[in-house]
Amino acid sequence: MKIAFPTQEENGLSSQVYTHFGSAETFLIVDTETNTFTAQSNRNLNHQHGHCQPLVALGTAKPDAVAVAGIGRGALMQLVNGGVKVYRAVEGTITDNLALVTQGKLSEFSPDHTCAGHGPDGGCAH
Repeated sequence: MKIAFPTQEENGLSSQVYTHFGSAETFLIVDTETNTFTAQSNRNLNHQHGHCQPLVALGTAKPDAVAVAGIGRGALMQLVNGGVKVYRAVEGTITDNLALVTQGKLSEFSPDHTCAGHGPDGGCAH
């Protein structure tokens, strides 16, 4: 299985999972079958808020799943409709979250847990 993890700084599997899918600089794509990973720049980074194109952002990576701490409803639905599972990541590294995914301990994102907008301080209001 190929799993994409959004990051701001590419530090291999020690990278922190970023809190927002659409504004992540990079996606680290981990292949659990070969135990390898590649970095993919976000190809939709400079989009208008609320108009994220997640399949464009992931480029040619075509993961089976994404693990992210925060994502908008539109982006979530585009991924799900494109056949990509979306897991709700916990704070920590890619290694931490990868272990949870493979152990079946990360839940899939539901529309009820998506980002509904941003507050005055820029934080997510979900």
